[in-house]
Amino acid sequence: MQITDLHISTHPTANDSPTSTPSCQYGFESVVKQALNQQIDCDLILVTGDLVNKVEPAIYDYIYEVLNATGIPFACIAGNHDVTDEVGEELPFDQRYLVAQPADSRLLSRQVINTAYWQLLLINSAIPGEIAGEISNDDIDWLCKQLTHCHKPTLLALHHHVIPMQSDWIDRHIVKNTDMFWQRMASFEHLRVIINGHTHQEQIQHHNGVTVYTTPSTCYQYKPFEESFSYDNNARPGYRWLQLANNGQVASWVERLDT
Repeated sequence: MQITDLHISTHPTANDSPTSTPSCQYGFESVVKQALNQQIDCDLILVTGDLVNKVEPAIYDYIYEVLNATGIPFACIAGNHDVTDEVGEELPFDQRYLVAQPADSRLLSRQVINTAYWQLLLINSAIPGEIAGEISNDDIDWLCKQLTHCHKPTLLALHHHVIPMQSDWIDRHIVKNTDMFWQRMASFEHLRVIINGHTHQEQIQHHNGVTVYTTPSTCYQYKPFEESFSYDNNARPGYRWLQLANNGQVASWVERLDT
């Protein structure tokens, strides 16, 4: 299962009541509860960045406590909000001040997860102090090395999108070096799937034989195909299931939080 863009800005205290729980915290806990109550076996939870909206160790402690309580293996990678604090959230999007922050040590990068039939690769696309992402030359070299040495069908997880969403404002914050990334990946036919967060919306695209899935946030959503920053108040929090078959095929779908 993939969850993404939790954007949690506070951690619960002993005095909190259910009615005062902030919406992003509620969305995260409710998504996890709903997903794991479904009649689907979950082998792994991938959290693809923007775990927090404010970089504080106590917030990560809370998130990891919730994930640990599931008893299911999980892996978390950084998004831009995990290495950048936005100052002035009440201001228009392009007027906010960005402050670089160090990533929490529990966030993974250059991580390999091997199954009997698949290889999962996790990288960090976040740049401290910026909204846009980048896959560094060293990370691309690392990906090429892993893909050269292992020919299993491969899923790559990162935070930022690597294909334009046809939404001008969010596409200004794409992975900066997508052309270089796709050029270097072109020779690896066993790279089958890429999953990302960042865009707060569901989309499926295909490029060079790779299926690319973007996934809704567990909190708030953005309107698709918009020139300017815009919330989608009609779209509910969501999460993505991925079934990786032994023959290299993949089935994937998005579920939304029940009302």
